[in-house]
Parts: sequence; C-alpha cells; structure tokens
Amino acid sequence: MGFIRSLVGPRPLDRARGRIQDADPWMSAVALVSAVFAVLIISPMFWLLWQATTVEFARAVDLMFSSVTARITVNSLVLMVSVTVASICIGVPLALLTTRTDLPYPRFWTIVAALPLVIPSYIGAIAFVSMFGSGGQIDSVFGMTIPRIQGLWGSVFIITLYTYPYVFLTTRASLLSMDSSLVDAARSLNHSPAEAFRRVTFPIIRPGIAAGALLAALYAISDFGTPAFMQANVFTSRIYGEFNNFAVEYAALLALQLVAIVAIVLVIEAGIGRDEDTSGGGVSGAALQLGRWKWPAMGSIATIAIVTLVVPVAIFVLWMFRSQGRRIPSLEFQPMFALNSVYLAALAALVACVVALPVAYYSGRTNSLISRILERATYVGFAVPGVVIGLALVFLGTRTFPSIYRQGVWLLVFGYVVRFLPQAVGTVRSSVLQVDDETIEASRTLNVGPIETFRRVTLPLIAPGMVAGAVLVFLTTMKELPMTLMLQPIGMNTLVINVWEAHNALAYRYAAIPSLLLIFISGLTMVVLLRQEGGKIG
Repeated sequence: MGFIRSLVGPRPLDRARGRIQDADPWMSAVALVSAVFAVLIISPMFWLLWQATTVEFARAVDLMFSSVTARITVNSLVLMVSVTVASICIGVPLALLTTRTDLPYPRFWTIVAALPLVIPSYIGAIAFVSMFGSGGQIDSVFGMTIPRIQGLWGSVFIITLYTYPYVFLTTRASLLSMDSSLVDAARSLNHSPAEAFRRVTFPIIRPGIAAGALLAALYAISDFGTPAFMQANVFTSRIYGEFNNFAVEYAALLALQLVAIVAIVLVIEAGIGRDEDTSGGGVSGAALQLGRWKWPAMGSIATIAIVTLVVPVAIFVLWMFRSQGRRIPSLEFQPMFALNSVYLAALAALVACVVALPVAYYSGRTNSLISRILERATYVGFAVPGVVIGLALVFLGTRTFPSIYRQGVWLLVFGYVVRFLPQAVGTVRSSVLQVDDETIEASRTLNVGPIETFRRVTLPLIAPGMVAGAVLVFLTTMKELPMTLMLQPIGMNTLVINVWEAHNALAYRYAAIPSLLLIFISGLTMVVLLRQEGGKIG
C-alpha cells in the first residue's frame, strides 16, 4: 500500500510510461522550477539540522541521553504504539462489519464510523478535559466516580477515538477490492469464520491495515494539541515547552529524535505493507449472518459516534450558553479571528497550488527518476510533525530573516505550504494523469506551442484537481495548531489561537464558538473528500 498511496488515496493508473514526451525545452523549464520548489520545501529540515550541529558534542550527548529525554521517548513510543494497536482493534472489526456481514444499513453505519475524522483530536481533547479532567465539571455519573481523562493514557484514549477511522477506511477499501469467493471457498472446507479470516482474509488486507496503522501512528507521534491539553510529557509538547523556555538547543535535539522515530516508522511500514494482489474485481460472496448480534453491532458503532461527536458538540454548546466565571475580554470571540484564519488559509491554498502545479505536471507527464524524486521531496513536510517544521522555521526567521519572523504572514504561510503541499500535489497529479495524450497531440498537429497547449488545453482539464487540492489545503490549514502558535504574526489572532488561550486560562466557555467553527470546517473536509470519490462509500 505504501505511505504515499495511503496519504493521497489510490491513484489512477499511471500511464506515464506510454505518454508522448513534451518538447524538451518546455519540460526542462518545468523540471527546473520543480527542483527549485522541492529544495525550498525540504529546506526547513536543513535549518533544523544546522541548529543541532551548533550544540557542543558533550552537551548534546548529555541532553539526548538524559533521564528526562528517556522518559519523553518512552512516553511518546507508548502513545504511538498504544494508539496504533487500539485503532487496529477498533477499525478492523468495524470494516468487517460494514463489508462482510448482513449489518442493516451498511452505508449509513460506514458514514457514522468515519465521522470522527470530522473533529480535530485537540478539539475533542479540550472538550473532555473541560468536563472530565482535573478540575472538570463532572466527577461522577449515577453515583459512580469517573476516571480522570488526562495525562498519557488520556491522550491515548482521545487520539484513538479520532484516528481509528484511518484504519477503518483503508481496511474497508481492501475488503471491498478483494475476491470474497476465496472466503467462501475456505468456509466450504469447514473452516470457521475466525480461521477463514486468519488464513485467507488477513493476508490479503494486511497492506490496507498497515496503511491505516501508519497514518494512525504518524498522527499519534506528531500530534501536539492533544498531549498539550492532556498534560502528557511527549516529544511534541516538550519541544514546544522548551521553545517557550528559550532552550532552543534542547528543542532542536528533541526534534531530530522525533524525526528519526518517524523515519523508522516509515521504514517498518514499507516492509509490512507491501502491495499484494488484493483485487478480485470486487466479487461478492455470502455475507456473515449476525443474527441476534446485529443489535450489539449497531449499538457499538452508535456508541463510538456519540462519544466522539455528540458529547464534544454538546459540551461546547453547553459552554457557549454558560455565563459563569470571570469575564476575560481578550478571549471573547471576535469575527476577526475567523477572518484571520480564512485569510491565512486562503493564502496557503493559493501558494500551495502554484507550487504544486509544476511538480505535479512534471511528475504526471514523465516517468523519470528525477520526476519521482522531486515529487517525493514535496511529501517530506507531511511526514514531519508540524511542531518540528515550526521550530525549523523559527531558526530560519530568527537567525537569517529576522525582519519576517512574526512581522508578517509569509513565514507562517510558507510553513503551511511545507506541511500540506502533498494534498495539492496528489490531487493535481491525478488530474494530469487523466489528460488524454491524443488531446495534447491534436493541439500539437495544429502547430500550437507547448506553453499555449498547456494554457488552452491542459490547464482547463486539470483545473478541478487544482480546486480540490486548494480546498483541502485551505481546510487543513485552518486547523493547524503548533505552527500557528510558533509563527503567529504579532497581534493576529486566529480560531486555533483563541482555543489555545482559552484552555491556558481554563476559561473553556471562550473556546466554544471557535471550536464549533473548527468542527464545521472539518466537516467540510469530509464533504470534499467524499465528492472527490464521487460520493461512493461502498
């Protein structure tokens, strides 16, 4: 399945090998522009590495192998592994329920099971902390004391609730593409359902499970907001804490260790999740009869949806209409917060499309090693946690370009583009691959040059992909927390900044309106994704 495919979804058939080649000077110019953009995208990592190398070797060793660092590393690994395992334990059974059983209304329950992706995990975290954390509003229900949802295990609980859909969706896609008659054949040999799953189904859907597990693992290890709100001592929250305490050397070393863990995770996934022949034309087989277990099955999906969606929304609505507590004028919602978020996200979306266009066009029109390297280079930012990119850009701004550090929007917009460019590259490249070679050739036979052909023929055809990519970048940028905190222009508050400051002041009612707006924005992301797939959910 692979990381890139799991990131942007299944690609159209890559027909680049059989494509006619555009005029060499034109493609050479596109390649040069793509190379410049690729270097810019990976440049923050070089700044981070440079900062780490300025630390004295003996001090670096002491910091990296200290007991504090060891504790942070263990906590982060526990968080990542626990979330990944829990997501598999939830996502795989739900995928089987909605594809391989006679569960009533499977399409409805598929949407319900995928809906937790609508809410950013840190929004769920602040909702649960405000009610069930230390000093929260609810201590017991029906006379029973409720365990506090906070710390490391609170982070595991919250992140799992909002990441298991990755495993659910990728596993479900694998199940829908496999030949179910293979399972029927195993059952005809008197294999039990569990044995048929172990010997037939699991080996086929393993790449799908691995792809979803990779996304869950990367989300868990790179999530900043949830551990910060839950007061869990992991890499992301500690890096930001050291940055705030002006211990930039230690923050840089921690960031490099975090990047190393991410790289190891990607290598492991490459070995586990190798592509196999999982397709069988979608041949359907006999559905497993649930019998009286239909009601518990539907009840379990409904319960997850209530906990992940209904409870947070209800908490924020409750906070919105409460007037208790001291009034803090600086935290009161202002329309300018939303306008600032929209302005920054729109700039990021526009720049991302401009940068993605030559990279995606060159990758889609050629099949050279250079084109693949340049395309892959643009995906680096998505694999690297936002807090690491933010820290790297802080070094860039403070050490080299102090005039733009928190003095304008462009350093922050650049960080957004580095982080979310793959969403634009993936959608634009998919559109480029759909352009028929004969259409390009027809334009050439009329003696139209490559630039004019691109403007009059190719660009209109790939415009829908550019719009889809821009919308995805816009919506995900609106929710980005760590980079916004670290690179926020002075005096320019946004929705996520408002949520963060309300949490720090323990004035949760001021987080209600911006949180509900972010949930709405996240819902739009789901709509865009469904529209990209033509509304198909199986």
